[in-house]
Amino acid sequence: MDSDEELMARVGAGSEPAFRELAARHVAPMLRLARRFLRNGADAEDVVQDALMRIWAQAPRWRPEAALRTWLYRVVVNLCIDRDRRVSPASLDDVPDPADPAPDPQARMEEIQTASAVTEALAELPARQRAAVTLTYYEGFSDAEAAAILATSAGSVESLLVRARRTLRDRLAHLRMR
Repeated sequence: MDSDEELMARVGAGSEPAFRELAARHVAPMLRLARRFLRNGADAEDVVQDALMRIWAQAPRWRPEAALRTWLYRVVVNLCIDRDRRVSPASLDDVPDPADPAPDPQARMEEIQTASAVTEALAELPARQRAAVTLTYYEGFSDAEAAAILATSAGSVESLLVRARRTLRDRLAHLRMR
């Protein structure tokens, strides 16, 4: 059986079988260490995987100045410390349910009733007033553009809008009482 240092030298030369053997020897203790440190199995597995990638990447430059096991544990501990420093995301159990942006059923019902009342009141306006309101308020045309569409002057459109607003205000007064 080869020593860790001999395996690491072969890993440095690009030997995948030597890497697999080295990993098989040390994954379990590295994982135990990371789990104890982080208290989270998924994070511990990520740390060990990162450590193994570093072993593979740094193997050509590794020098046996200390025992390989010592170096491996140092890598795992440093990765654990780095991960522990990061702000950990909140658990889904700790996050409150988001507020529903939709109006509550009562408010939604009132919106529907208001929209229906406005639609009915608009339908009862004389045709040119209804056209002026629709063109300016719903379609976004300026008074001048609405006047061109209606083949009239901008002043006439403004007069149509004044009369339409007054009529709508009277017919929809009951909605303001709520």
